[in-house]
Amino acid sequence: MNFLAHLFLADTHPDALLGSLMGDFVKGPLVGRYPPALERALVQHRAVDTFTDAHPIVRTSRARVAPPYRRFAGIVVDMYYDHFLARRWGEFAIEPLADFTARVYAVLLAQEARLPERLRRIAPSMARRDWLGSYRAVESVHIALDRMGDRLKRGNALLGAGEALMPHYAALDADFRAFFPELVRFARRYDEPAKRSLSVRYD
Repeated sequence: MNFLAHLFLADTHPDALLGSLMGDFVKGPLVGRYPPALERALVQHRAVDTFTDAHPIVRTSRARVAPPYRRFAGIVVDMYYDHFLARRWGEFAIEPLADFTARVYAVLLAQEARLPERLRRIAPSMARRDWLGSYRAVESVHIALDRMGDRLKRGNALLGAGEALMPHYAALDADFRAFFPELVRFARRYDEPAKRSLSVRYD
């Protein structure tokens, strides 16, 4: 899953939000390296990724990615799933998306010194350009994928990957709607009571 989904699934504690974003940038053993809420979010991040990668619905989504981009199918589908989450936010969350993203950006910028270097470099741009909220527009997903590809070695292998999936848009949306409630149920084991009452719909 990508940034927005990991943040949504995290506890509401600021360290948990921070940890959910840091998950892609922190490697190796975790025990004792971070405060409890942050460490639990990192553990959750890894568990969510493992659950997602092994899920048959997600594998179906990735199979929809055309062969030129198949090597990066996980990245492309993760971005599309964030798009569908942003579009359908009110189906899953009580807190409005704009309020949620503003809270995330405030935590991210206030804790900038604690971030891994790579995340620290992109944090100001993430907040300034509202990456998380922009995922509601599929065009923003396409732009984000093209920009990700610019960081790859040996040319931009992701250029055009977003547009290439548009013929499968409805099918991907259906995949997401079938998969995401299962992911939410899986992630509940990491919840704190405050989160259940504040931000997430569990009905």
